[in-house]
Amino acid sequence: MLKLYISPNSICTQKVLITLDEKSLDYEPVVINLFTNEQYDPAYLKLNPKGVVPTLVHDDHVIPESSLICEYLDEVFPEVPLVPVDAYQKTRMRMWSKLIDEQIFEATREISFSAHFRTRMQGMSEEQRQTRFNNVGDPERTARYTEIFEKGTDSHYMLESVADYEKAFKKMEADLGTGGGPWLLGADYSLADINMIPYVGRLEFLNLLDIWLQERPLTRAWWALALERPSTNAAIRAPMADKDWEDMQKYGGQLRGEITRIRDDYLAGLSH
Repeated sequence: MLKLYISPNSICTQKVLITLDEKSLDYEPVVINLFTNEQYDPAYLKLNPKGVVPTLVHDDHVIPESSLICEYLDEVFPEVPLVPVDAYQKTRMRMWSKLIDEQIFEATREISFSAHFRTRMQGMSEEQRQTRFNNVGDPERTARYTEIFEKGTDSHYMLESVADYEKAFKKMEADLGTGGGPWLLGADYSLADINMIPYVGRLEFLNLLDIWLQERPLTRAWWALALERPSTNAAIRAPMADKDWEDMQKYGGQLRGEITRIRDDYLAGLSH
């Protein structure tokens, strides 16, 4: 029996949902409301001490961390394999997982916060805002959120986020070109693609993706193929409330000029 603790708009959750859908696996979803701090409920913290989603429970086994969950599911349920057998290709897949977990996850979180959640917090009282910051549970993440709340796109964290995406898309275009495509590891769709899809999707839903992809035809073609897979829609767009979709498009679109400026400044700095 598979039980998955999720938040539908969580990008990390979406990676696992895509994997489950690709493998046609049944599971019991348990929704954790991040906005009411259900992730800090003592019962949930026993399963996931970090207080994050998703968390998979398979029989008596508890597996946190989305990248680990996806690999676990592929090994335990090997039908429709998503991890390469070849050692080098498997390493390439894990390099994508590492890049996403160590850089792109934070970059997406910062851009999403600046575009969408910052606006929500501006409508809160000071006491409500401080409660939200205090409940983050990670001093480093609290510091990042606080600065972005106060400075918006002028925060140096936003420059880091834009730069991290620029490097990731540069790598995507290169890998798609040298590997023969149409997927990141070549002919076969894999966890490398699944790991990246929700993060690219978040930029599109924020009306920002084309800022990076205008001159990257291979990555545009990869994204078009990803959108054709039923698992992409089932995991990302279908569970999203229309109001969340509309807000992301609206508030993300308001950042287009600033995000473009930050990227242009970053690229100009590289040329010197």
